[in-house]
Amino acid sequence: MKLVIFDCDGTIVDSQNGIHAAMVHAYGALGLAPPKRCDTISVIGLSLPEAFLQLSPGESAPIRRTLAERYKQAFSEMRHDPAHEDQLFHGAADVIGALARRDDMRLGIATGKSLRGVERLLDREGWHAHFATVQTADTHPSKPHPSMIATAMSDVGALATRTVMIGDTTYDIEMARAAGVGAIGVTWGYHSAELLRSSGAHILVDDYAALPDAIERLIAELEAVA
Repeated sequence: MKLVIFDCDGTIVDSQNGIHAAMVHAYGALGLAPPKRCDTISVIGLSLPEAFLQLSPGESAPIRRTLAERYKQAFSEMRHDPAHEDQLFHGAADVIGALARRDDMRLGIATGKSLRGVERLLDREGWHAHFATVQTADTHPSKPHPSMIATAMSDVGALATRTVMIGDTTYDIEMARAAGVGAIGVTWGYHSAELLRSSGAHILVDDYAALPDAIERLIAELEAVA
């Protein structure tokens, strides 16, 4: 069985606007200057504790915990506003649907997003049956720790040589390499192609249409050298 694991933010959905708006709210609630948009985007994919550690290393741990709580509160409130609804990247629905229908493949999610956030996306798109395993920052160390991938493989009984992680950040690629699985970087997300390549991506793709072929080629290469 082949296992294809997707990151969520920046890979399946474009969530940068909502994330940055929630960051601005969180910092403003504490009377702190919010991070620049580019800095916020650079930490998308990390768990909240790790993200705030990178964004505000000079703040105390209690302040960073409060920022995280304010962020979650703002994000929860904004989900009721259609203006902040995360949009699927072009081609995501068709390709994910086609892969989910294959008998030789299982799909998974490994994301720094909360389980509640992922559940909302799966509810909205009618995708609960598409994904055999969903791993989130609620129950795992932050990326690039390989825990999420290891658990996903255990859930479906997949071998590392037949497992591929698809993501848009260096955290996704580094997590995949740490777990010993294939790493496909997508260039439509939040980290540059150069960063994805330098962090160890086996293959880069520029659109969803290229993903099925890239998955097959990479799994064949992994099995050939196993």
